[in-house]
Amino acid sequence: MARAGVAALPPGPVDEAAWHRLRRDLPEVSEKTLRTALRESGRPLAAVVEGVRQDTLPDLKRTLSALSAEYQAAAPPRRRTLRALVITAKTHADLAARSRRLRPQKHDLKLEMALWIRAWLLNPALFPAWAELRERQASGSSSTVTN
Repeated sequence: MARAGVAALPPGPVDEAAWHRLRRDLPEVSEKTLRTALRESGRPLAAVVEGVRQDTLPDLKRTLSALSAEYQAAAPPRRRTLRALVITAKTHADLAARSRRLRPQKHDLKLEMALWIRAWLLNPALFPAWAELRERQASGSSSTVTN
């Protein structure tokens, strides 16, 4: 059902207006299922439509950075919407990190992702710089820019 709804969209990027039409027309389809169908379609998605991707750290960084840019340009009501989206992602990350079925490596990744999402929630504007520093720290790179 979600795939059929996505296929019925006009060609091109999926913006928030299209997202809201899909949500209205497919109320029985969960947001998660609908987002998955949209991601699988390969179409360009607006940041809010794509949501917070937690498949890999690069996906997480990319989507949180995109939401950070949206947040910085937004008025207070829109900022509340963006925060709510990220808070939901934090809840999912926390649940995943607590799962006893995860292998230790996957568990560590989920804990790291939860940390990244919390960093965004503490200061969305600072998140992209924080993520760069965190990646450098994780890779063991201590290089700094000097003149």
